[in-house]
Amino acid sequence: MKLFWNTMFISSVFFFGCTSNNVTIDDNLQQVFNQYHAKGTFALYDNAAGIFTVHNFNTYKDSSFAPAATFNIIAALVGIETGRIINEKMLIPNQSAAITVLEAFQSQSIQPFQTINAAIGKDTMQQWLDSLAYGSKKITTAVDSFWFDRSLTIKPDEQLGLIKKLYFSQLPFQKRSQDIVKKMMLRESNAAYKLSYITASTEHNLQNEEWNIGFVEENQHVYFFVLQAASAKNTPNNSLALPIVQQILKSYGFFEGKK
Repeated sequence: MKLFWNTMFISSVFFFGCTSNNVTIDDNLQQVFNQYHAKGTFALYDNAAGIFTVHNFNTYKDSSFAPAATFNIIAALVGIETGRIINEKMLIPNQSAAITVLEAFQSQSIQPFQTINAAIGKDTMQQWLDSLAYGSKKITTAVDSFWFDRSLTIKPDEQLGLIKKLYFSQLPFQKRSQDIVKKMMLRESNAAYKLSYITASTEHNLQNEEWNIGFVEENQHVYFFVLQAASAKNTPNNSLALPIVQQILKSYGFFEGKK
């Protein structure tokens, strides 16, 4: 079942002032979540047409979650801006070895970004959270854990707005900083499409909570998406966020170069 919402109502809730002609509520996506024994929300923004497609609209606009590794977008931007990160090839400690910033970003490695955030410092990071109006803007715990322990939370709506601003280099960072982070988000690139994303997971109230946020480009046309999904810790599917996103996008006709 699909319903259409009035533009004036919807435009008042989208982060960073996103506007739309209409919003489609797609209840059919519940079937995909059910396949993975999960619940959650998904939203897709067609930038050219200004159209949002949303599943579980109330969760999308009203519910907040720990950003987990999606916060690495902010950590990387601030790290580059402050000189703590030189570029995506810079090596940083990870347990007994060292990996590049790119490898840490794409693998959800925790320790490298704990090191980066500690080097940035709590006061500097707080200033950036305030400047960006990022989520709840709160750092009430340690600088090396606040993005996992729900000291800081963010809504799916806000995540989508952030990704849109990043793509168009409209965040209050140098263009170079934003270009590096966008390059780190690119995961698939071929003649038909480009898929860029960051995925994240954490645990809360005996549930796995996962994010997948990013954008897909076909025929020089960009679409932004956000998925927030939760499942019981003993469910059979691990790292379900990316498979759910891929299945939803495929059902909408992506990955064939025809959008």
